[in-house]
Amino acid sequence: MALVSSITHQASLEPSTHVATDCTYDIVTDEEGRRYLQLDTYGSKARQVLGKKSHSLRLDDAAIAQLKQIIELHGL
Repeated sequence: MALVSSITHQASLEPSTHVATDCTYDIVTDEEGRRYLQLDTYGSKARQVLGKKSHSLRLDDAAIAQLKQIIELHGL
């Protein structure tokens, strides 16, 4: 799992094709009462173990604010 507290732009040098996958979210609270947005992705339909969690990103308040700004800036 990764805890994201800052998002920085970096242009992709090579465009690549991605396979669609499922993504779930949850609002999680740590022991000190801080809340995070957690995004979990799951392997592709061709994965050996179907439904197994592949990646987890946990965004803190600062990263969530940056993500909102990025979405607004680019009209997404």
